Amino acid sequence: MLKGGTAESEVVVIGAGFGGIAAASRLRQLGLTDIVVLEEAEDLGGTWRENTYPGCACDVPSALYSYSFAPNPDWTRTYAGHAEIHEYLRRTARDLGVSGLIRYGTHLKSARWNPGAQQWVLHTSGGTLTARWVIAGCGPLHHPALPDIPGLDLFEGTIFHSARWDHGHDLTGRRVGVLGTGASAIQFVPEIQPVVETLIVLQRTAQWVLPKPDWKVSRTERFLYRRVPATQRAMRRVMHAAFAFAMFGVRHPLVLRPLERVSRTYMRRHIKDPKLRKRMHVDFALGCKRILLSNRWYQALARDNVRVVDGHVREVRRNSIVDGDGIEHPIDTLILATGYHAASPPVADLFVDADGCTMSELFEDGGARAFVGTHVAGFPNLFVLTGPNSFVYSSIVDVIEAQVERIAGALSFARHNNIGSMSVSEQVQANYNIELQGALSTTVWASGCSSWFLDKHGQNTTMWPWSTGELRRRVGNFDPTDFDLEPAREAVAAR
Repeated sequence: MLKGGTAESEVVVIGAGFGGIAAASRLRQLGLTDIVVLEEAEDLGGTWRENTYPGCACDVPSALYSYSFAPNPDWTRTYAGHAEIHEYLRRTARDLGVSGLIRYGTHLKSARWNPGAQQWVLHTSGGTLTARWVIAGCGPLHHPALPDIPGLDLFEGTIFHSARWDHGHDLTGRRVGVLGTGASAIQFVPEIQPVVETLIVLQRTAQWVLPKPDWKVSRTERFLYRRVPATQRAMRRVMHAAFAFAMFGVRHPLVLRPLERVSRTYMRRHIKDPKLRKRMHVDFALGCKRILLSNRWYQALARDNVRVVDGHVREVRRNSIVDGDGIEHPIDTLILATGYHAASPPVADLFVDADGCTMSELFEDGGARAFVGTHVAGFPNLFVLTGPNSFVYSSIVDVIEAQVERIAGALSFARHNNIGSMSVSEQVQANYNIELQGALSTTVWASGCSSWFLDKHGQNTTMWPWSTGELRRRVGNFDPTDFDLEPAREAVAAR
């Protein structure tokens, strides 16, 4: 598509995951036809294309982890597995007419704002592309975070990140080390535990784990959802209410105390060894870190071939790993369950303002910041999906849909008012972030634990501190008075 010259589009969407598909679909509804979706891989799906580790599944109910405008009555489980979610995205992109807009195998190298032409110049692996508007739908859970551990590069066994699972490496009879005990590890550890010879689980901090209310969705339920869609919408409302309680709890932590008792009782029921119980004791408030769900985690850790050890790793040797207590453990496979660069998204390295400053350089001093998680001052005509401080204790799809409505409102306003350049006011962004950080300071996330919600400065650049209803109101509604607007120097015909 792009070889041999410079192509021009009105809107370019980066990424074909949940965000990119929703954005392209909504813009098509507006009547926009000159849309290109750039996808670096050879298939769509984002994180659900990349994460294929054993046991990979959503930790948000399937009925919520899907578009409100494209419900799926055929989910087979309350919490769908990765393959089922991936297939849902493929089917939905096809049904919404988005599949034909995607240019696969096209990697964005950099994008720079050209103020004279009022457009973005995007350098990609397939050539140069210009666009009036850019929507960054890369997502924050995209680039795996690799630990800085002495000797990691000297390890002679097999090593891989959970998000880049090596399916060609048979774990049967292996001596395996797992670094990390977050949302991915609690899903794949119970899957691999029965087949490995030994499993060393390197845990820095014990996590709150609750039973996962996961069950098969019966044929009768699926039939009812297909024939009477209102029943599935009612189920979504019930689930939204449950997650609204969780969001209320992060602002009023005392209401989550009963769940702490549930978690402790659950752990004690399945772990009888006093030493292991002590290691699994959590010393921070529930909700300060991501709340984990599993029906098999504690049972797996209690097996004879599993050891949970101090994850403050001292070093990796050729055929072993030394834990935080200085004990050496022979291993032939090391799996890194170390998460992503969520608080400092790497996509910020790609966007350059008119003065030649990258977004990540702008974030270096004060941390990642934006206006309602969507706009960054100094980067006109750019919309960031699931940007800074847009995560909720609910479905990220709710966030995406609210942002897509905002983008639709912004582009409709621009087209009807001949706007060529739109950038959020620096003062508006600054005032918003003062309010935001003030609200975050009273939540459970500020109670003292260390989590991936915090950046290297200790600032929470990830989470949304208010309710999901407030998110839909603030994020979903575009107000042109928040922006510095410039008229188009040349009228752009609707395409």
